[in-house]
Amino acid sequence: MSARINDYRLRLIGIPVLSLAITLLTASSHGTWTLPLFIVDWAISLYLTSVLWLLNRTLWHWLLRRFPHVDETKRRLWMLAGLSVLGTSGATVLLRMPLHWLLPQYFHLDFQSQLSSIFFNLFPTVAVLTLYETLYFFRQWEQNVRRSEQLQSAGTQSQLEALQSQLDPHFLFNTLNTLSALIEPDNKQAQQFVEQLADVYRYVLLTRDKPTVPLAEELAFVDTYLALHKVRFRDNLRITVDVPAPALGARVAPLSVQLLVENALKHNVASRDFPLELRLSAHISGSYFTVENTLRPRTAGLAPSTGMGLANVRHRYQLLQASQPVVVSADKGFFRVQLPLLPE
Repeated sequence: MSARINDYRLRLIGIPVLSLAITLLTASSHGTWTLPLFIVDWAISLYLTSVLWLLNRTLWHWLLRRFPHVDETKRRLWMLAGLSVLGTSGATVLLRMPLHWLLPQYFHLDFQSQLSSIFFNLFPTVAVLTLYETLYFFRQWEQNVRRSEQLQSAGTQSQLEALQSQLDPHFLFNTLNTLSALIEPDNKQAQQFVEQLADVYRYVLLTRDKPTVPLAEELAFVDTYLALHKVRFRDNLRITVDVPAPALGARVAPLSVQLLVENALKHNVASRDFPLELRLSAHISGSYFTVENTLRPRTAGLAPSTGMGLANVRHRYQLLQASQPVVVSADKGFFRVQLPLLPE
């Protein structure tokens, strides 16, 4: 999320209004107040307000870029408080120097006058920074609500693609359990196949409302999913899994690994002459989970890939604010997709 907010209109209106309010607030310091004196006072107030507003705005943006995460908010606010006091104090002293040369009878450079001016300028500074923080808070809240809605929509779409059916998954799950009961007890292979298929639908049902799941759970599901396909592909499908234990606690979007595996099976040749190699691995650093497969596209039989599934995965990880993007590459006869591992 961008640290900047569009505050052009806020500055265009806020700076003149604040400077006018300060001018009216200090009007009682004059015995008499003529129009020329009012214009001079407002011009001076506008000069001070503009510089201090833009200075503290720049400081606020800089700290927001340095500490953009929610868990860094407290640290950022403490640094903002300290640096804004120092910045406003230094700027006040420097800004009063040319005013002293022009109007020495009103702008003295002694310590007490400088200190009073600094304290006075800190009040509008606090008001402006509070306004920016409030606007940023509501902007974050609005984006989080929108992101949550989009993530739910993307998750639903992913489940629909995974199911590849318009039937209610509860109906399918219950039907599979019934079918398992009807199979002859001595037909263990058929029993196991139906149970694994039921496990696939169970996982889809359990994760339908979850934005992320542990990698260990997703891999257990993918293992069951691949076991179903091994019945059909047999030795034409070769699977290698290399995931270090520390990476298993990281999280991924549910069904994202399964979708990549499904794409590999759907769009590539898997035969005795050209077996399909599927590799699932995680980096030692735990930053990426990689799904790669031999790249040998099918020439007939299935419709060509539309890229919608991969686009959906990318979009979901954007909504989850992954620190790194989904990386897609192809080289040396392999197609590779790297999913960023999300923190626990």
